[in-house]
Amino acid sequence: MNYRRFGRTDWKISEMGYGMWGLAGWTGSDIEEVNKSLDRSVELGCNFFDTAWGYGAGKSEEILGDLLKRHSDRRLYAATKIPPKNFKWPSKPDYTLEECFPASHIIEYTEKSLKNLKVEQIDLQQFHVWEDAWATHDEWKEAIQKLTQEGKVAHWGISVNRWEPENVLETLRTGLISSVQVIYNIFDQAPEDALFPLCKELDVAVIARVPFDEGTLTGTLTEETTFPADDWRSTYFVPENLKDSVHHAEALRPLIPAGMTMPEMALRFILSNPDVGTIIPGMRKIKNVEANMAASDGEGLMPALLQDLKNHRWDRTPTEWSQ
Repeated sequence: MNYRRFGRTDWKISEMGYGMWGLAGWTGSDIEEVNKSLDRSVELGCNFFDTAWGYGAGKSEEILGDLLKRHSDRRLYAATKIPPKNFKWPSKPDYTLEECFPASHIIEYTEKSLKNLKVEQIDLQQFHVWEDAWATHDEWKEAIQKLTQEGKVAHWGISVNRWEPENVLETLRTGLISSVQVIYNIFDQAPEDALFPLCKELDVAVIARVPFDEGTLTGTLTEETTFPADDWRSTYFVPENLKDSVHHAEALRPLIPAGMTMPEMALRFILSNPDVGTIIPGMRKIKNVEANMAASDGEGLMPALLQDLKNHRWDRTPTEWSQ
């Protein structure tokens, strides 16, 4: 496992982290298998785990808390997120800060996360949605400074809305944010335009989420793929999105190097960018943990292939189904 400096925190973070959404919000999760997969990731050197209160109303946080307890001899970093008060994902431009993150709500859910994680201090507390129009408001700033001064949170981050990587730039300039979590993969390359350069300038760490485009870049979806009604992916892969996603994934197949899978190529594309601090693929099975962790060997993709993949950039705008 390779490690990268995580912005101004100066932490040394495994460049392959662990995204814990699918452990509590998708179908097919078995807690025994989940715990074995998490333990295996620690054995392989993973030390960064990203969860949220919104993943199963605290259930995913509790799973992480148990992991931290089982491996108390290791320095593992726990990142979680405060849900918006209106519990609507993503936020929209007309939502007010009071609707989403009043000070009392920030404090209340940080306390809940501390309890679920069974820790005295959260390494990285993040806002689960964001609007850059809130950058100038004092209420959220005072709340996070209070929690930091009390020792309950070490650093703060923002998870930006899907396909809105620039909806955070002014907030980063406040100097109060240590990391930004953004969708970045072979298709979603827009963060390279303005977000990554600013993060580099301000020494803000980048967490790349959704490396497989919710499954598209695993190469396993077809136009006939369906998901159970209670699985979040059933609302994301609506017919028009599923068809386009499969089409874009199929166009990548001729570029996959011999001996490499599409998921591995997808991870190595991200790891080839030094602006990224860590990637947080979702993993529920040991075989996927082992395959994903193996991509952190210091070997990026060849320049010619990277250039070819640049041509597969797919710019999208938020829609009703793009939560």
